[in-house]
Parts: sequence; C-alpha cells; structure tokens
Amino acid sequence: MNKTFSLLFYVKKAKTVANGTAPIYLRITIDGKITELAAKRYILPEKWNSEAQKVTGTSEEIKSLNAYLKTLEQQVYEAQHQMLKDKAVITPENLKHKLHGSEERQRTLIPIFEDHNKKVEALLNDEFAPGTLERYKTSLKHTVDFLLWKYNVSDIDIKKIDHAFVTEYEFYLRSVCKCNNNTAVKYIKNFGKIIRICIANGWLDKNPFVNYKAKVKEVERAYLVQEEIQAIADKEFATERLNQVKDIFLFSCFTGLAYIDVKKLTKNNITIGIDGEKWIYTNRQKTDTRSNIPLLPMAEEIIAKYKEHPQCLNEGKLLPVLSNQKMNSYLKEIADLCEINKELTFHIARHTFATTITLTNGVPIESVSKMLGHKNLRTTQHYAKILDKKVSDDMRILRNKFEIQTTGLSYGFGRDCKK
Repeated sequence: MNKTFSLLFYVKKAKTVANGTAPIYLRITIDGKITELAAKRYILPEKWNSEAQKVTGTSEEIKSLNAYLKTLEQQVYEAQHQMLKDKAVITPENLKHKLHGSEERQRTLIPIFEDHNKKVEALLNDEFAPGTLERYKTSLKHTVDFLLWKYNVSDIDIKKIDHAFVTEYEFYLRSVCKCNNNTAVKYIKNFGKIIRICIANGWLDKNPFVNYKAKVKEVERAYLVQEEIQAIADKEFATERLNQVKDIFLFSCFTGLAYIDVKKLTKNNITIGIDGEKWIYTNRQKTDTRSNIPLLPMAEEIIAKYKEHPQCLNEGKLLPVLSNQKMNSYLKEIADLCEINKELTFHIARHTFATTITLTNGVPIESVSKMLGHKNLRTTQHYAKILDKKVSDDMRILRNKFEIQTTGLSYGFGRDCKK
C-alpha cells in the first residue's frame, strides 16, 4: 500500500513554443517518486492559475480545457483504483504505463533465475567456484519442479511471490525432495538471492522473505584423530594410485587446504616467510580470502616426493591431484584398508588440520582461523567446540592448579583464586 499519492498540473515554461504558449503537464508523485504526463494542451503561461491548477477565464474554450484536465485527473485516479484491485505494484512509471495502455511487461521468475546463472557461469573460476554454479543450477531445477508440483505451471509472475510461496517452497524441499534442514535452508538462501535481485531492480516493492526465519543447524564435523592419521601414513598400498591419493590427503591434513586449493597449487605458491621457513601463500577459491600457511615437515616431504612427477611437470602443478570424485572413491578404499570406521572424504583432511593438527596441539584459534582463510572467527570456533580432548586438557591444568593452591578453605579455593 502506498503511503503518499499526489497529482499536480503545471505549465512547463521551459518548453514555450514560438507563439508564446507552453505545454501543460501532470506530475504524479507516489512515495516520493515522480513521473510526468503530457496533457497535450498548450496555453499562455500568464493565464495559468497554479493555485487552482486550472486556466483562468470564462470562455467556452477555456471551460472545455479545464473540463479536459479534470477528466484526465479522474482517469489517473481510476487507473490507480484498478491497480489496487488487481494488487499490482503501483509506481509512477507503472501508473503511467497503465494510462497509456502499455502496462509494464510481466516479469517472470525462471528467466531471471536463468539469467543469474548465466552470469555466474560467465565468471566461473574468476568470481565463482564450479561448486557455486552447480548449487544454483540445482536450486533452479528445484524451483521449476516446485512450480509444477504446487501450481501446475512452468513459470510465475514475480509479483505473485509472497511469504506463503516461500514457506510452501521450503515445505516442498523438506517433504518431497527429502532435503535435510541445512540443505533446504541452502536452497532457500539461493532462491533468496534471486528475490533480492528483483527488489534491487525495482521489480518487487516488498520482500516475501520478511518474517521468514530459517536457521542452519550445527552439524558435527568429522575429523581424524592422531592414531588414524598415523595409521594412514604408515600404510603402504599395493597400487601407486592409492599411495598417491594417500599422500595428497595427508598434505591437506597438514596444510588445511581444501581440494580445489590443493589442485591449483604451483611452485609459485611456495615462498620464504617472515621466519625464514617455507610457506604456502594462496587465495582460497571459495571465499577469495588470503591463506598463508607455514609448511610443516610432513607437507614439505610430500612436495619433494612429487617434484619430478610427470603430471606435475606437464601441468606445472605442485602435486598430481586427481578429480575430486576419484579422490573420494580411493579414500573410501583407504579407510577400509586402514580399518578406519569413518566415511573418509577429502574435506575431512581440512577438518583434521583444524582440530587434531593445530587446535589440539595448542595453536591459538586466531592463528588457525587465519591459516584456514576464514573470514569470521565464529566459523573456526565450530571446530573448537568438538574438541573434548582439548577441554579435558584445559580442565586438568585447572584441576592441578586448585590442588596446588588448596589451603583448606571452603570448596578448596586457594588464596589466588579468591582474589
């Protein structure tokens, strides 16, 4: 519903023609936004009564002109009333199109979504990662399927997307698509970006996501403990390919780099840091944030091992990384052979670096966050929450402190603690 609506007739003196007359215009103002409508009538400026918004005089010609202006004003109000009945978005431009019989073309959801995805694809490996494009493609497919399921249509006017649409879409993802909470929230979030594009372009005047709340549930992140890392490191496999996958997985365990970031590493990413030791300097593809990581001995040994590998020499890469699908397939086999009862994926290596390799060994969370390339410390804190061993170690130190300082006071608090 519009808060303000006003009409004003005036003479545009700047457009005075040779015979001294100037055109009459109607200014339409809605919620502070303005458009102008030519009345297609000319008068001498001195005959215009700006306060009464009409031409001064009593001749039949002037009476006819004033009646015409009144009719034009009434047409505007009727057009506004009709748009209110149709629950259309009323802007000065939309109202002007309505009056001219050339109403703004209908904008539908799917072409806008497809255009967004084309732009993401055009910026692939520059602004966006391949996984981001795949998520938006899947989100588009779910949106198309939802329209058929709920409304039996292949597309919809974006002005018909409201709060009920969003909640029904979420229900569809959870019930029909069997998405878990976090997956459903992710697809709704992707859909929300398309809605924000519509709002930013002025195609929607209200946000259907107002009063909608969906929360991502925290999930336990799998990682390997020290004994499991050692079991993989000590195991020699029968095939060269398994040993290669093992080494690259361990490299990620000791650097915290995600699959795509390991795959794109070259010799140029290795440089001497401020401490005189070798560091990896790279930008995370997912977030485009800087990730500077001192090379631990295990990671350095793995780099040296594959220095002369044909794939590394031909492609100019630091390590001979297979496709993510193949890596994960071989890692499942490695887990079985090492008797590790966890679903081993490449991303578990990153979690292992954050937990077993760094946080458990007393590396401050701020340093871990910087090496992981996290934009927010809260992201890193998810790893810290699952470290019962770290909690146990910290509490053991506190327990020992209490035992040393105990002086027989109530509850065993020592003098230092009392202060």
